[in-house]
Amino acid sequence: MSDIITLKALCEELKIDPREARERLRAAASDAKANPELAKARKPRSPWQWVKGSKALQEAQKVLRSNP
Repeated sequence: MSDIITLKALCEELKIDPREARERLRAAASDAKANPELAKARKPRSPWQWVKGSKALQEAQKVLRSNP
């Protein structure tokens, strides 16, 4: 079974507000040129979660670590 990383776990790790994180991820996912894996992994009306070690997770971490 693959490990799943949720937005909640990522927010706790990075000490960021989940609401702000969702806003930043939605904005990043809408720009498919800059974040192609994040855009492909996004499924509307479903929770933000990624497979551990995936490229989409790496892009999400990059987006959340950058300053707004």
